[in-house]
Amino acid sequence: MPRPTTRPLVVLLTAVLCALAGAAPAAAHQADPNYDSRLNGVTPAVPGLQVSILARGDQLAIANETGRTVEIPGYRKEPYLRLLPDGTVQENLRSQATFANRDPKGTSPIPASANASGPDSKPQWRTIDRSSRVEFHDHRIHWMGETGEPAPQVQDPSEPQKVVDWTVPIVVDGKPVDVDGTLYWTPQQAGFPLPAAVGLVVVLLLGGGLVLVVRRRRGAAGAPAEDVW
Repeated sequence: MPRPTTRPLVVLLTAVLCALAGAAPAAAHQADPNYDSRLNGVTPAVPGLQVSILARGDQLAIANETGRTVEIPGYRKEPYLRLLPDGTVQENLRSQATFANRDPKGTSPIPASANASGPDSKPQWRTIDRSSRVEFHDHRIHWMGETGEPAPQVQDPSEPQKVVDWTVPIVVDGKPVDVDGTLYWTPQQAGFPLPAAVGLVVVLLLGGGLVLVVRRRRGAAGAPAEDVW
């Protein structure tokens, strides 16, 4: 009878380890886990306007189901993003925010042509989506310093606490609307990283399960159990 092979075990474990390794760079683009940005509300409330915070403040997401135009000004109050009633999403290539918000730390190069300043600046719109939804790094809602570094407002780094209230102004059908929230300091305990711990458990469970399957098959065939590692 053919000898049971351990190749499926090796292949599966290799796939799991590769997946875990690939997840590491993605995690590096998340917001600092020592901070948590939370949405407090939208004032005034607008039916069909959906606002949410992603990954503890890494990004702000806005979906437009209002049937009207939603505009998001940049840091200089210039036109930055707009969501049209037909689902079109556009960015202004003359807004510094278009480029600064592409990176969580605001380090993306800003071209000289992005010189808009003020609400009356003439925009250069470029369509980027047609989903009625946009996600972007707004630097008013998350920590911009070094990862794990307490903000100056933090009195006791060992205790969770409020850092600052924030507001992102938007415009719906020509009327001002405020998106309000709060940034909190949420210190993480030092130790083995949680994603790595979960990955290790998954590997051990899958490996152990496959070992049992191989041994049972060998036992059923009358062959002595061997170490498959």
